[in-house]
Amino acid sequence: MASVALLTASVLLTGCDTDQISLATNAKANQPVPPKLLAAMVEKDMDLQSPILVRLFKQEAELEVWKQTRSGQFALLKTYPICRWSGDLGPKVREGDRQAPEGFYSINPGQMNPQSAYYLSFNTGFPNAFDKALGRSGSQLMVHGDCSSRGCYAMTDEQIAEIYSLGRESFFGGQKAFQLQAYPFKMTPVNMAKHRNNPNMAFWKMIKEGYDHFEVTRQEPKVDFCEKKYVFDATRAPDAKRDPVFDASAKCPAYVIPEEVASAVREKQAKDEAEYAKLVAKGTPVARMNTGIDGGMNKIFAAKIPEGSTGLSEGAEGNTLQMLAMAKAPGTIPGHVNPPKPNLEQAAAAPQEQEPVVAVAAPATTRVATAQPAEKSGGFFSGLARKMGMGTADTTASAPPAAAATPAAPAKPAIAVTKPAPQPQAPKSVVAVKPPEPAKPDTRLAATRPTLKPSVSDGAAETSSAQFAGAAPVVPANSFDSRFSAVK
Repeated sequence: MASVALLTASVLLTGCDTDQISLATNAKANQPVPPKLLAAMVEKDMDLQSPILVRLFKQEAELEVWKQTRSGQFALLKTYPICRWSGDLGPKVREGDRQAPEGFYSINPGQMNPQSAYYLSFNTGFPNAFDKALGRSGSQLMVHGDCSSRGCYAMTDEQIAEIYSLGRESFFGGQKAFQLQAYPFKMTPVNMAKHRNNPNMAFWKMIKEGYDHFEVTRQEPKVDFCEKKYVFDATRAPDAKRDPVFDASAKCPAYVIPEEVASAVREKQAKDEAEYAKLVAKGTPVARMNTGIDGGMNKIFAAKIPEGSTGLSEGAEGNTLQMLAMAKAPGTIPGHVNPPKPNLEQAAAAPQEQEPVVAVAAPATTRVATAQPAEKSGGFFSGLARKMGMGTADTTASAPPAAAATPAAPAKPAIAVTKPAPQPQAPKSVVAVKPPEPAKPDTRLAATRPTLKPSVSDGAAETSSAQFAGAAPVVPANSFDSRFSAVK
């Protein structure tokens, strides 16, 4: 009877179905929360089983785990560097576009996958009602281990083991689902100014509303959808007899946002907009569009990989990246990791942004040389050839030879109008474009996936079996085994 009562209470508490309960006996999914995190919870006045909230940032390549304190507000527990994410800055639109999703999603116990092929994982819940209203498609978009991504957010196995354990304990504490907020970058005035010309800006401003709600309240924002847009913290209007009913594709019902929340959000947004206007006025450079680069990775991981690159994430240059190579990686990096790099085939297939060759003609006696597409433009040897009177160059104009008695006058090169870097205005192309060199084969890809590790790495996770056992005096940790013994 006691076992049955315990099982029934656990099912009601966590919302798991029987299949999920049986999967909870998996050893990887049952690892205890590391003692270091338990100590951090005590320091920050958090309970082991209090609710969590997760935020993801592509440009910063970071995953944040927030946890509710005893005051009722959320505080940052730990920031995890993301090992690999794929696609570009911007939301996922269709199946197969390799995009990692952006927006607000809800993770319930049924989305936790203790038998993942990528060590451990949980499903982001894409597409949500907003995505479906826009006809966006995609499936199996995960946060998982193995540091390999095809539209997902990939961590190391050690990292996902910690994150999974935190989610598991929050479900044991009664949280029915935790919120996942995925952003292109931290929604600061600086980042908004840098990306002001991005075609996704309207969508980003919309999800920034939810970002601002969380920033000012430190409470999980309530998320609804109507008229194909997000609505945050909506409540019943004063004269309404029932709560508003939302439909992502239908007209918005009557609702209000609590004034204390609405006023705090307005104040924050006014400050952000004033700062944004100052940054634009003083000419803050617009972020370069990196078409063809597949995703990014945190610099701590890029520094550990030969010819590693942060891709679309914020990188480190020169000595900084070399210094990071000496730092300890937060987990095991598999040998098959493929760092972000330009996709030459996609770049070649992309529409050409360059205009026809432009040259400013010299006087009437000067003729303009024709461009040779197969030859390289300019350079030392072409300059030497011109001085010696041999041939013509792609980007210059030459004068007819002078009489023998008269010293040869130096050739007057035409003025080629070039564009140093892409700008928001209509671009002017360079005179001749050097074709890209063939990509070197990537010899770092492993033919097969390495065997999944049975447990968290002691070194990278900074824990040991002895330490896990000693966690109980700090905050008692329970396991899936003990909670669901009736199933066995």
